[in-house]
Amino acid sequence: MDFGGGEEIRFEVIGKAGVVTLTRTKALNALTENMVHALAAALEAWEQDDAIHCVLVKAEGRAFCAGGDIMNVYRAGKEGNVLVGFFADEYRMNAQLARFPKPYVALIDGIVMGGGVGISVHGSHRVMTGNAIVAMPEVGIGFFPDVGGSHALSRLPGSFGMYMALTGNRVRQGDALAVGLATHAIDAESQQALIEALTTSGDVDEVLRKFSVVAAPQTDAATFDAIARHFSRDTLDEVLESLKKDAERGDDFAAATLSTMLSRSPTSLRVTWRQIREGAALSMDECMRMEFRVLNRMLTGKDFYEGIRAALIDKGSTPVWDPASLDEVSEADVDAYFAPLGAQELNL
Repeated sequence: MDFGGGEEIRFEVIGKAGVVTLTRTKALNALTENMVHALAAALEAWEQDDAIHCVLVKAEGRAFCAGGDIMNVYRAGKEGNVLVGFFADEYRMNAQLARFPKPYVALIDGIVMGGGVGISVHGSHRVMTGNAIVAMPEVGIGFFPDVGGSHALSRLPGSFGMYMALTGNRVRQGDALAVGLATHAIDAESQQALIEALTTSGDVDEVLRKFSVVAAPQTDAATFDAIARHFSRDTLDEVLESLKKDAERGDDFAAATLSTMLSRSPTSLRVTWRQIREGAALSMDECMRMEFRVLNRMLTGKDFYEGIRAALIDKGSTPVWDPASLDEVSEADVDAYFAPLGAQELNL
């Protein structure tokens, strides 16, 4: 079955399920434009097909999906060709997935970041093995947690989504289950049996009841409480001051978290703070339009390209952010990222 994804993504109808397999293993299944278009086409076709009871998305290799094909975006932008169209199509697909009326099972085994979160977290069922590692690390590359991050992260309990957004820290299976990023946990060894059961019966909830296991959080209750206390503050500056006070008292978690945040792009931090706060009151479609406004400004700025250079071109080097400090990023600067685009607004 071919929806135009070539050798990067495979589509099959197996029993009662539409099965999607990401096959771009050498690139950790990073999403390309062809993959985005193909998945959108498959969802549209399978939504209308009464023989398809559910959709299952899985991946080959050691990653579910490490994000979007960010190097392609970087190269194009450096050449003066800002790939806004790729993101527009991806955001439309994210919104389409959030509206998808049938059970959508993301079987996550390994790394899932950025765009990979976008093709999983908005689905009805997020099934994670013990190998799952989840993150939205965009503030570390001068970007922001897009693909609907403003909708999904803002709705996690205990300000955990704000914590993820502002640090980019990784989350394992137990924590993901505890905060609702995952809906179910399974043993990695049971994946093939789960797939066979899902495609045979099509009854997602019944099958997952049989395969689900208990996964204890990796984070203890005291740290969850600390995250909620720090990251529920009314301003980003108050978050940082709260962390600083605890760090000065010898709190290792606060010290490490503060150090992490201060290494991130100051612009990204301020924009992301606004994005997550506003996203809590917006619908998914409204979030995608807001994110598209931010995206347009990010791709014509400096920090995204500097962040990619430091992380992926000159691997391990320290990025030089511009502006270099949070104090240099004004409220007016942040406002400009969220300003309407007029005729260029995202059309959903």
